[in-house]
Amino acid sequence: MPQAATLLAKPAAGSDFAPLLRQVRDQGLLERRTGWYARSIAVNLLALAATATGIVLLGDSWWTVLLAVPAALFWARTAFVGHDSGHAQITVTRRMGRLLGLLHADLLLGMSYAWWNDKHNRHHANPNHVDKDPDVGVGALVWTQRQAAQRQGFSRWLTRNQARLFFPMLLLEGIALKVSSVRDLKRQSAGERRTEAALLALHVTGYATLLLSSMSPGKAVVFALVHHALFGLHLGMVFAPNHKGMEMPDPDGERWGHLQRQVLTSRNVRGGTVTDWLMGGLNYQIEHHLFPNMPRPHLRLARPLVRAHCRASGLPYTETGIVDSYRQALHHMHDVGAPLRTG
Repeated sequence: MPQAATLLAKPAAGSDFAPLLRQVRDQGLLERRTGWYARSIAVNLLALAATATGIVLLGDSWWTVLLAVPAALFWARTAFVGHDSGHAQITVTRRMGRLLGLLHADLLLGMSYAWWNDKHNRHHANPNHVDKDPDVGVGALVWTQRQAAQRQGFSRWLTRNQARLFFPMLLLEGIALKVSSVRDLKRQSAGERRTEAALLALHVTGYATLLLSSMSPGKAVVFALVHHALFGLHLGMVFAPNHKGMEMPDPDGERWGHLQRQVLTSRNVRGGTVTDWLMGGLNYQIEHHLFPNMPRPHLRLARPLVRAHCRASGLPYTETGIVDSYRQALHHMHDVGAPLRTG
């Protein structure tokens, strides 16, 4: 399977992206941070182990359900590692990157690494392109008024109200990720399918054993539902501000170059250390899309270079606060459903 890192194609001489790429390379921002990732992964694994130990020690008590909060937070950190593995940010070899991805996505999260990587590669290649980006295809939500006009029945009602329903629907995302992962197994090659199916089965077995050996079935179900709801909400709140409400290329229009395609469709979220931690560095979405194999701790360092280059190139560099980013995304979703509310 192609790695997301291959999306950083070598630019043609004289392209508007080439000078920026040279600057970034000269400053060493594309060099891997193996030690940083090793420490981050170790700390996260210890945090997951501590949370699991807390579940066992608290046992059959409703207080145990409170541990779903840190469990969701550290699952999100696990997802960020899987994401970075798919982009070849962590390791030199594709084999080791895939191994890290399989362990973090399939085994620890119960989410298919191959499914996510395939979907995410297509998103990076053509962000916000209605015909090529799976993240703006027709699903539970839609992203253009043309898509909205084709909705019927319950889907039509959903689209009319999708802005107000967006955050509640994210509570289902954690389960939806698992369902999509299982469905994708039939697409995979036989060897890949065997590996992923085995790891997904181990995840379900281990997760169920941990909960059912520590608490009653009723409490275990409540814990699992709260845990997956918070995990889905967290991931959705990380990814929603990045592209929703940004430019959407005209499928029949002029083809954009790499710089335009990635900058015009992406939005950064300003913040400090806490924002960077909670969003896994993906609040530097413009830098991430321009340099998908750049290690996560270097994204904020590349930001001044990218912002200055965009200014010199006459491209808008969109950056806003976290609350305003959600406002813009929700406003876009509200506008998409507007014709259905007045028709």
